[in-house]
Amino acid sequence: MQTVASLLSAHRSGARSVADTVRAVYARIAVHDDPALFITLRPEADLLGEAAALEASGETALPLYGIPMAVKDNIDVAGLPTTCACPAFAYTPERDATAVARLKAAGALIIGKTNLDQFATGLVGVRSPYGIPRNAFNPALVPGGSSSGSATSVSAGIVPVSLGTDTAGSGRVPAMLNNIVGLKPSLGLVPNTGLVPACKTLDCISVFALTVDDAMTVLDVIAGFDPQDAWSRDLPLGPLAAAPPAFVLGVLPEAQREFFGDTHAAAAYAAALERFAALGATLKEINFAPFAETARLLYEGPWVAERWIVAEKLLATTPEALHPVTRAITEPGGKASAADAFRAMYKLKELRAQVAPVLAAIDGLLLPTAPSAYTVEEVLADPVRLNSRNGTYTNFVNLMDLCGIAVPAAIAPTGVPYGVTLLAPAGRDAQMAALGRAFVAAGDLPLGASHA
Repeated sequence: MQTVASLLSAHRSGARSVADTVRAVYARIAVHDDPALFITLRPEADLLGEAAALEASGETALPLYGIPMAVKDNIDVAGLPTTCACPAFAYTPERDATAVARLKAAGALIIGKTNLDQFATGLVGVRSPYGIPRNAFNPALVPGGSSSGSATSVSAGIVPVSLGTDTAGSGRVPAMLNNIVGLKPSLGLVPNTGLVPACKTLDCISVFALTVDDAMTVLDVIAGFDPQDAWSRDLPLGPLAAAPPAFVLGVLPEAQREFFGDTHAAAAYAAALERFAALGATLKEINFAPFAETARLLYEGPWVAERWIVAEKLLATTPEALHPVTRAITEPGGKASAADAFRAMYKLKELRAQVAPVLAAIDGLLLPTAPSAYTVEEVLADPVRLNSRNGTYTNFVNLMDLCGIAVPAAIAPTGVPYGVTLLAPAGRDAQMAALGRAFVAAGDLPLGASHA
């Protein structure tokens, strides 16, 4: 499969034209043949025109020169509808989201807008009126959500990188299920200007890629303070360096490892611990209970009110416009009181204080990305419970103000991919990426769906 690095090398050396790359993208879309992947796909002729203009500019040093990318359809791309997978909500923006504008300025070509769990509410990828994107790695499995189309477009080899979003794990769970890298930046590191919020206090734009290096190349382009975004933060983003020879990782004690009976997932996590130990990690067991309690606040607490705010007008006028599961999750958010919100904020403050010394004593957390992998059939039969299980190790992360990167770990004999996620306090994105890159390099997994 083509990576950002390989395409940049080919484009800059003249071994391959940007136009040839564009033609290859659309040929791959035709072969992959998944009508549920894109909500809006730009005409090939438009991309060929942009490729010609880019090549005529001679600006081959651009960091994303001629790199084709897909964008999740809750992020604005000027002139293309933003739907959030809800036709009744759709609008056509006149301006790019800040992240998209930065990608274009760096030489990237946006090929279209990808499908998602409606209003970015879900970790399964099956809650969209535009259909269920096919998991590129294992078609029986859900693609993961909410960034379903963005993840599958990378795994399928259509684009080497894409933008997703991550509020509760939407940039990490689909990465695991499609055997790719999912980079979840620190909150505020990438501006949210032009992003339709799911939970405005917790959202971040994320990156899917075939390699850690590719993901960091994109993050380096889109990161940086934006005065137009009230949630933007001036956080450091150092270069992607080599992993240190020795480091400490917080890991789950056996009594707190929850895989819901999935023995392959348990074995994949145990093997990941051994690989990290061989790389120089000291593994330190932590008490996961306060992290788990934080995770429950996200959907059991008043943060659901943030999702209700986004869909408030539709819920009040045409509630049937929402996907039934999305509506069932979102509607209770309108009933949360100010007292509920303050109680939850107090609890979160207490939980953050409780884990602060734990995080201070380690270089990062090493957790399963998700406790198991479910089929489309299983999730459609039990949509809320299995979705909730997918968030076991992801829902607390933004509430705790952590950054993270999800990387592939193992492929079970059953053909199911499993992954692990490295997490640390905000501002340590490059450090976690360095550990993730070392872990991937020490394994021998294929990229994306290239096993097929």
